[in-house]
This record gives sequence, C-alpha cells and structure tokens, in this order.
Amino acid sequence: MLPEGFRSVGGTSFAEFLGDQAPQLLPSARESAGGELAGVTHGTTIVAATFDGGVVMAGDRRATMGNVIAQRDIQKVFPTDEYSCVGIAGTAGIAVEMTRLFQVELEHYEKIEGATLSTDGKANRLATLIRGNLGLAMQGLAVVPLFAAYDIDAACGRIFAFDVTGNKNEERTFHSVGSGSTFARGSLKKLYSESMSEADAVTAVVQSLYDAADDDTATGGPDLARRIFPLVSVITADGYRAWDEAATAEVADRVVAGRMSRPDGPSAPLT
Repeated sequence: MLPEGFRSVGGTSFAEFLGDQAPQLLPSARESAGGELAGVTHGTTIVAATFDGGVVMAGDRRATMGNVIAQRDIQKVFPTDEYSCVGIAGTAGIAVEMTRLFQVELEHYEKIEGATLSTDGKANRLATLIRGNLGLAMQGLAVVPLFAAYDIDAACGRIFAFDVTGNKNEERTFHSVGSGSTFARGSLKKLYSESMSEADAVTAVVQSLYDAADDDTATGGPDLARRIFPLVSVITADGYRAWDEAATAEVADRVVAGRMSRPDGPSAPLT
C-alpha cells in the first residue's frame, strides 16, 4: 500500500510534495564537493527577445569545465510547457534537474487544477525553486535560468530574469544571462526593435550570441566545421516550437558571412 502522503489530498505544488515525501531527490539536496569545483560543468550564455507576436530564446552550445571546453553541443533551452521555456546558465547538472522539476511542477498543477498556471504564477514557481538552491549557490553551485513565455491573456511574449536568491524581474524587450551576457545585451541594444518580425528576432539573437562569443571565451560561437549552431526556440499564440536546425544554420551562415566584411557586426541607425 502507498504511504499516507501519496493517498491524502495535496496541494498544487509537486516540489512541496517531493520535499515532504522524498527531500533527498530535490536538486537543492545535492552536496557540494567541499569547494573543489574544477570538475563541475557550467552552461554559459542565454539570450531572449520579444517580437511582434511572441518571444524568442536562444543559447550557445558550449559547456565549460574550468578553462576546458567540456561539451560543444550541450542543450541549454528547454520547453517547460506548451507556452513557456527555460534557458539555463550556471551549474549544468543542477540546472537541468531544476528544469525537469519545473516541468513536472507545471504539469502537476495543470492536472490538479484542470487549468494552466498563469505566466506570473509560472515565474513565481521557478523563483521558489531557485531560492531553494541558495545554499549550494553560496558554495559556488549557482543556477541562474532565464524564463520566457507567451502570455495568452496579455497576448504577448514575456521574459523573466532571476538572481540566485530567487528574486525575479520582468524584462520588457530583451535580456541575457550567463558569462557572455554583458556582451550579448550590448549587441541587442543596437539591434533590437519592438516591431521586429520573428525572423528578424532570430537573426538578432544569433548576432548577439556571436558578439558574446567574440569577447567571452566561455561562450561558443557558430562551429562551421562541426555544423554546430545555437539552439533557437520560439513561443507564439500557437505555442512553443523549436526553430528548425537547418533554418538556424542558414541564419548563422549569413551572420558569419557578414562578419567577414564587418567583424564587429551590423551597425544600428543613429535615429
């Protein structure tokens, strides 16, 4: 027979249920390696930008382990439900576990309530999961995801950024997290326009990841020899979808070709 906790009426939070019944399975239950973090894999740069009709998120493919490239084709952007996704930066293993728990959290709520959690509710649930990892974050195992969603009620794309304490801020236009985020945001400042189409938004985020890789050694640029390019996801009123890899490769090829004549990338108009 199942334990009492499995048979009683519970709340809408799967994370709370897990904390009561099997707390050792929570990502925050992992123990650090006593400060020896050289063998820990880290994800790097994630970017997101809203456009007229939705939001786009993209991540480079490089994971680092100290000053070594640990993986060249890591996945950093994950769908979390039909209308949202998360991009991960920071300690890769814990970030992936947290993302999977967040996916179950949203599915559990929908099954219990018979309705989808609101966009603000989703961001709040993710903030709670991040806050639960604060102890490990203070030991160097930080997770700083970027959350993007299409808000059906507001009929627009929305972006939420967090810090390691779980504090969330909504970014109205674009944002970036990870080691190359400063350079990616600087790139998007000159490329972003509120009237961008989906294709223009994808090109802008790929350009920004190129600029991040140009100045940040932990961010991977387009790998033409291995044909490894950023993973791009788009969320609109029709839901989440991963951008076609061949289409992304075409955009990356055009970006790289343009850099042959303008290494610093396109310039924004002065008006």
